[in-house]
Order: sequence, then C-alpha cells, then structure tokens
Amino acid sequence: MPELIEFETGRLVLRQWKPADRAPFAALNADPRVMEFFPARLTRAESDALADRCESLIDERGWGFMAAELKDSREFIGFVGLHIPIAQLPCSPCVEIGWRLAFPHWGKGLATEAAREVLRIGFGVLGLQEIVSFTAVVNQRSRAVMERLGMRESGSFEHPQVPEGSPLRMHCLYRLLREDHA
Repeated sequence: MPELIEFETGRLVLRQWKPADRAPFAALNADPRVMEFFPARLTRAESDALADRCESLIDERGWGFMAAELKDSREFIGFVGLHIPIAQLPCSPCVEIGWRLAFPHWGKGLATEAAREVLRIGFGVLGLQEIVSFTAVVNQRSRAVMERLGMRESGSFEHPQVPEGSPLRMHCLYRLLREDHA
C-alpha cells in the first residue's frame, strides 16, 4: 500500500475520507449552487458512492480527491486534490486537479489555497510533468481559480459524460506544465 499523502495549508487539513464526511458531502452535492455546472445534483446514495470511490482511490495510490476540513473547527467542507479521469478526454491520459467546496466556504480563497499545495505535491512529490483542469465553459468561478493557479487555457472539448444538447457539455481545458509551475 502506498504512503498516504495528507497535508495542511494555512487554514485547511487535506486528509483521507472519514464516515462522518458522508452527510455533509451529500448536503453539498444536493446544493443547486454547488452543482450548478454539473449535469445533475447527486442523491445521497450517489454522493456516498462518490466518497467511497475517492477513499478507495486514495487507499490505492496514496493521493486523490482529498477530504478538506477547516483546521480551526475540523469542519468538513468538501474536497480538493488530484485524480486520473476515467472518461476519454482530448488530454487523456492525464492527471487533473479538482475541487468542490460547500457554498458557505466560497469566496474565501480556500480552493486556491488548497490547490496551490496540491500542485506543489503533484509536481514536487509525485513528479508529474503536467496537471490539467477542466470545467464547463460557462463556469467562470472555477476558471478564475485555474487562472490564479497559473494554468493556461488550452482549448475546448465536448465532455463525453455530459448529455448531448446540454449547455454544460462544452468544456474548457487548462494545463500547467511542471517547468511553468512557480
């Protein structure tokens, strides 16, 4: 079993998932504000299955979409981390950086703070040569985080897991090369 990569930032702890994370994760996955740029909100069963998958992949690799909690209160607020997409994308094979935080924690720089450390680990510890990110073209908030991280837009594509005809099907791709990471 690989060594688990858990870490802290100034305000956050990024760690393996716990059973207690399931209920607040289900709440954020049912929130229409959080899920605005996804094809659908998740049921409790779908949310639990996603958390189980995140936990399992971290057990396999030592890294993945890590549970994020506030350092001061230990409140679970979502996830931030790295993932190998299973969908065939124009950038496949690749490692993506992603985040999903509960709405009350938006606008505080937490996604950017955690993602900066995730990039440092991805390039410095895991030795990745490139990390990508993608979102629906209309998702300006996530695109702004990608740009704050120094990622560069690298085209667009139709996401194969988003239904045809959906306004969310067109995605933009951002890339960051190891040599461009500050």
